[in-house]
Amino acid sequence: MKRSQTGFAHFAIVLVLMVIAVVVGVGYYVLSKNRDSSQGSQSVSSNRNESGSSTDCPDPLLVPPVDTEKVTSILYPGQTRGGQYKPHGGFRMDGSSNAVEVKAPMDAKLVAGSRYIEQGEQQVLLDFQTSCGVNFRFDHLLTLSPEIQAVVDTLPPAKPDDSRTTNFDEQISVKTGDVIATAVGFAKTNNAAFDFGVYDTRQPNSASKDSKYKAAHPDLDNNEQLKYAVCWLDLFSPAIANTLKALPAGDQASGKSSDYCI
Repeated sequence: MKRSQTGFAHFAIVLVLMVIAVVVGVGYYVLSKNRDSSQGSQSVSSNRNESGSSTDCPDPLLVPPVDTEKVTSILYPGQTRGGQYKPHGGFRMDGSSNAVEVKAPMDAKLVAGSRYIEQGEQQVLLDFQTSCGVNFRFDHLLTLSPEIQAVVDTLPPAKPDDSRTTNFDEQISVKTGDVIATAVGFAKTNNAAFDFGVYDTRQPNSASKDSKYKAAHPDLDNNEQLKYAVCWLDLFSPAIANTLKALPAGDQASGKSSDYCI
């Protein structure tokens, strides 16, 4: 009888050890699967750009938003003009009437805007967002296309020197080459010009990594324009880029100096 009890005890111990081994094995397998899954998610996340976009951008990225034959000088992005730092640049059409067409430089959605009073005239600022992580902005638009005007009519009334933007409830799409505006600048003073800024949110610009740039812009981390503005002159085809770079600078004080254009 004692032998039988001893044998049963040994059998029970072996059985318990086998159960423990199975439990440990299953637990290790599950843990390994979870860890592999977690690492896979992190890898996918780290490979996505900052904007979370997945659509490839066109190459070249931009087509000119204006007839380059009418452009007389270039306002360079990333320089001080009029005592203020400007991440955006612009086009001047000196000697031309204000009747200048502005067109979409790439496919995008109109996401925000502002209408405000400056020098006694209403000006319009528009923000566009693309599906590939690149955004662009126009400012100092005077007369808009009917489709764009219908959206701008939903903005708050224009106030003097208050260009704060408002997001549109309805975001309309535009295609490359669509007319955005038919007149720009200030008609009363025959100032034919408009601002143009491009912001590549796929990664911070090179200037944002420079210690002098950081010191000059303490609000860098909270200012997307300062962080993502780029030299849009380099984003056209080489022939167009060379043509525009050969033009005089639109600002006499800062010339062609730029934190973004090399």
